[in-house]
Amino acid sequence: MATLTDPQPRASRTPPHILTLVALVGVSTLSMNVFLPSLPTMADYFAADYGLVQLSVGLYLGVNAALQLVVGPISDRYGRRPVILTGLVLFMLATVGCLVATTIETFLFFRMAQAAIVVAMVLSRAVVRDLYPQDKAASMLGYVTMGMSVVPMVGPAIGGVLEAQFGWQSNFWLLLGAGVLLWILTYRDLGETAPRGTGNLREQVRQYPELLTSRRFWGYCAASAFASGSFFAYLGGAPYVGTEVFSMDPATLGLFFGAPAVGYLVGNGISGRFSQAMGIDRMILIGAVGQAAGLALLGGLTVTGFTSHWVFFGFMTCVGLGNGLVIPNATAGMLSVKPHLAGTASGLGGAMMIGGGAALSAVAGWLLAFGGGALPLVALMIASASCSVVATLLTIRRNRALAG
Repeated sequence: MATLTDPQPRASRTPPHILTLVALVGVSTLSMNVFLPSLPTMADYFAADYGLVQLSVGLYLGVNAALQLVVGPISDRYGRRPVILTGLVLFMLATVGCLVATTIETFLFFRMAQAAIVVAMVLSRAVVRDLYPQDKAASMLGYVTMGMSVVPMVGPAIGGVLEAQFGWQSNFWLLLGAGVLLWILTYRDLGETAPRGTGNLREQVRQYPELLTSRRFWGYCAASAFASGSFFAYLGGAPYVGTEVFSMDPATLGLFFGAPAVGYLVGNGISGRFSQAMGIDRMILIGAVGQAAGLALLGGLTVTGFTSHWVFFGFMTCVGLGNGLVIPNATAGMLSVKPHLAGTASGLGGAMMIGGGAALSAVAGWLLAFGGGALPLVALMIASASCSVVATLLTIRRNRALAG
């Protein structure tokens, strides 16, 4: 099994197997989407409005974003390993809470607490940047984040089957088991990759203006946030489109729901293969433009009435492909602006991505309530993807100015 090896080894660093990092990202993603096909059933179980149950997506993403603001700085100070292990324990406890909940309010409380799993996603990226320079880190992140492509591809399908056979709670039993196995794997394989910081958190915070005043950092963050925004809008609106517009049953919806992950898997593979040779800026631009173009074509087909679940979900592969090119490369860019604050950069960048995603997920649900079929969702996704193109062009312009 391959390991991430530091080209300039340091005594304080013990690199993990790459599959450990893939698993960290994969379980984080599984927690986000495995239960989505069960939302209508959960609404019946808790005797709650569907819109209230759907908050299990938006609230989770919101807490996820807030936690990322503190996870990164804490890991820069105390190390990646202890923060990841603690976050996994909190995730397992919250999952047990979801299983025993008897009211929707209790369920939503523990669902928000499940966002502690965010430590796995945030710090797996920081671990890669601890070990590699910018372009090489982008290539490695392309492979590591394949967990974000494979899991969305199979997660909702598995969730739909489990819900049909054993009820919606089976999805959370799956998450609990995955959390236990991931904690054991992390404990055994993931050593510390970041030397423990000196001083206290207050002294560390004084270094943040170095990062927060960098236009390059915010440019890479914006490119990633808007590109992923299209996907998060999809998360918030696609269950409604699938069930209400295309009359799909939960199992079929779960199968089609993973369509973006097909493109994301391909995009991750391309990033892993070519980012080091082509450079991150070119890869980001190709991904952002490709995503926007695919969605624009889907918008045109939807306006003309040429639409079906095959067309709608088929074009979602463009969203995945664009994200697979943009996210690993933009992440490597934002983490490379100030390498000694890689954990903080990963947290801030992730908070922007997830926080914006939570907002777009909620907006998507709100827009679809006005009718118009799938068009309002597609239009929102086009707007977000277009903003990613603009952010990418401005960042490239800034990089050229600094190089000149």
